[in-house]
Amino acid sequence: MSSPANATAREEHSQYARYPSLMDRTVLITGGATGIGASFVEHFVAQGARVAFFDIDETAGVALADQLGDSRHKPLFLSADLTDVDALKKAIADVRAALGPIDVLVNNAANDKRHKIEEVTPESFDAGIAVNIRHQFFAAQAVAEDMKAARRGSIINLGSISWMLKNGGYPVYTLSKSAVQGLTRGLARDLGHFGIRVNSLVPGWVMTDKQKRLWLDDAGRAAIKQGQCIDAELQPDDLARMALFLAADDSRMITAQDIIVDGGWA
Repeated sequence: MSSPANATAREEHSQYARYPSLMDRTVLITGGATGIGASFVEHFVAQGARVAFFDIDETAGVALADQLGDSRHKPLFLSADLTDVDALKKAIADVRAALGPIDVLVNNAANDKRHKIEEVTPESFDAGIAVNIRHQFFAAQAVAEDMKAARRGSIINLGSISWMLKNGGYPVYTLSKSAVQGLTRGLARDLGHFGIRVNSLVPGWVMTDKQKRLWLDDAGRAAIKQGQCIDAELQPDDLARMALFLAADDSRMITAQDIIVDGGWA
């Protein structure tokens, strides 16, 4: 039986676009247990897609999958450390075995932990690259054969406006996120011959629970108010609705692009 929370969520989703081409397609989302990723999971499930998602937060991942259990397809949660490429590849193989070939990949997982230039070591540098950009490439590599066989597919790489704004305080993060643009454009050229589209979805400062708890203060709110053209808080749902469009056949001729959702800041 549907819970009141799920009923409310379905009513909210009904106010926005539906994408018939996403029905029953297999969608893989990395970092999907909380924040923007959880919104991606919820929105793709609401479209009738077969959704799998990875995260290291097993408690939150299991809870989200259970919460959405009465949907057309209950999402599949797998606990996986994406910085371990072998574990990433195994998890993707497990998704394929459970749900079939992967049609859509949303490379969402990242960590914007603050750090100072003088504190960075070779080990912490490599760790930052691993969590923020390396897994995007290897996840795309692992699903590409599925998409080539289908002669279609959509890969969505999550970027950030942080480097565009010349933000300081997390240089390895901004390095990684600037590299997403190059990764997207290179993959789009190599995979476009097979009908596979690759785009970057670039958020501004999204009001997730983590951001509000750890980083958002009065100065941050003032910066948002001054920087954005639209005077409203950017929500995870705003990113998820754009991801749906980029994943659906409606955007079939959009590739190698940076789609910025930031209220007009960058």
